[in-house]
Amino acid sequence: MLQTAILADSERGDEWAERSEFWLQCANAAKPNRKLRQRNPSPLILNGHGVSLRIENGALLIRDGFTHNPQGQIQYRFFPRDLDLPTRILLLDGSGTLSFDVLSWLSEQGVALARIKASGEIATVASGTGYFADREKVMWQQATRANETERLAFAADLIRRKVISSVPTLEVHIPPSKSRDMALEKANTGIDRLSRETFADINAIFAIEGECASAYFRSWHGLPVRWKGVQRRPVPQEWNAYNWRSSRATGVKPENRNASHPVNAMLNYAYAVKLAQLQIQSIADGYDPTLGIMHNSNRGSSAWVLDMIELERAAVDAAILQFVRDQTFAAADFVVRKDGVCRLSPQLARMVAGLIA
Repeated sequence: MLQTAILADSERGDEWAERSEFWLQCANAAKPNRKLRQRNPSPLILNGHGVSLRIENGALLIRDGFTHNPQGQIQYRFFPRDLDLPTRILLLDGSGTLSFDVLSWLSEQGVALARIKASGEIATVASGTGYFADREKVMWQQATRANETERLAFAADLIRRKVISSVPTLEVHIPPSKSRDMALEKANTGIDRLSRETFADINAIFAIEGECASAYFRSWHGLPVRWKGVQRRPVPQEWNAYNWRSSRATGVKPENRNASHPVNAMLNYAYAVKLAQLQIQSIADGYDPTLGIMHNSNRGSSAWVLDMIELERAAVDAAILQFVRDQTFAAADFVVRKDGVCRLSPQLARMVAGLIA
């Protein structure tokens, strides 16, 4: 019995290493070509245990972390104004160290640093240029937020544009069905109402958004997810197809956080990467990232960034839907906690982040 258990653990370790190497190679192969003398447009994505960032003789020395065994540690060395130096560094969960000197060096070189938790939430974002607010933009945010008529008009237009962007995602990535037809009908009705109606309450706008979103994700129901090696390492039956956006792990109240399905786990992670990217951009553009117009700022949350991501969600969805369609997954690509929450393996998280960043 003990020997069987040891063998099973060994097989799981081998599969984990095999899948980690697979996703690592996929991520490396996906790097875009660069023009002559163009600064590296791709973010540097670090994960695993033992990540290290330090300054050595004026250069930034980075050691990536370990996610599986055997694995060689990847090292990067960037000099000031190096064309290979990315404008963004993403730290995906894991563990490691960095110094105050690193933060100063990154700021001087215009490199932003973001850390994302395994849960798909942003832990912190440090803009490479600091926060130099554009007074006129911040005043516009404050004035629009304070004027209820202008706030409602902003919110209605924002949600209208969000729903418009969802139509191509439905048409391209969701197979024809009655539920897709219903989602498209709801979207068109919502677009029309948001274009012509005047709203006295923001909840009325949220109600239209909710109807469209409900029909949108209902049309995803039943989309197949392919798996390999399930006879050796089975996955939950409900993982063979997409079910719904909310998580079973959150109890009676339906919430999207703490995903219990792999597709939702990938969506949550992808949204977090996009949020980090938008927060960096909003700071660079001179907006106050905490001053939302449609969204309320709770305890200093990035409410303006939550406003802006509404316009990006459909594109993120399209990227994840295409990724799911193109890939065959294995049980080792995901970790299921005791409470039923599903997490991405570190190298799969790197791959997903690379799709969005």
